[in-house]
Amino acid sequence: MSFARYAIYFTPAPGPLADFGAAWLGWDPVRGAPCPHPALDLPVAEITATPRRYGLHATMKPPFRLAPGQTGAALSEALAAFCADHAPAVLDGLGLARLGRFIALRPEGDEGALNALAAATVRAFDPFRAPLTEAELARRRARPLTRAQEANLRAWGYPYVMDAFRFHITLTGDLPTDTLAAVQAALAPRLAPILPRPFVIDALSLLGEDPQGRFHLIHRHTLTA
Repeated sequence: MSFARYAIYFTPAPGPLADFGAAWLGWDPVRGAPCPHPALDLPVAEITATPRRYGLHATMKPPFRLAPGQTGAALSEALAAFCADHAPAVLDGLGLARLGRFIALRPEGDEGALNALAAATVRAFDPFRAPLTEAELARRRARPLTRAQEANLRAWGYPYVMDAFRFHITLTGDLPTDTLAAVQAALAPRLAPILPRPFVIDALSLLGEDPQGRFHLIHRHTLTA
């Protein structure tokens, strides 16, 4: 398959959390196929429309077009070497949280090792990233950016990296306040039995974006150092 962009994400290993995410969002990036949503008294398809095409993930290196001369195969080989040289990040757990107007899963405990891994990922794979076009820059600036976020955008192609990074696994798009409460109440009992404790970032995944804008898992590389 030809991919328009690539991204490096954390994606859960096969198991209950991955299965939940595929059903909740309606897209399984491992199979590259839509999934039926769970039967809830909520408009799940509408609630999850924004994050659906990415699949259940947390961003480590945001989506990018390949720089001239780079290939997807070379990128995957570089990620395999990177993961062989970096250790997993271990956190206390994973919990349901509101971030502004959307709902996500957030790590619990000391995030120092995780943040360092994310920063190293951004730096290591920037040579694979094509510069942003003026249209891409304008799209990122549609929401006001701080001076530091603007500097990140220019240096790394994305505002919310380095000191502005905040690991999260997105579960919804932006929602009205009353809907946020209802969705959180519906998700909490479904997630409670399957959220990991401790939560281990044990691998980094390479994904590619198809012509319809949906992301597919290419390979999940284990962190082994």
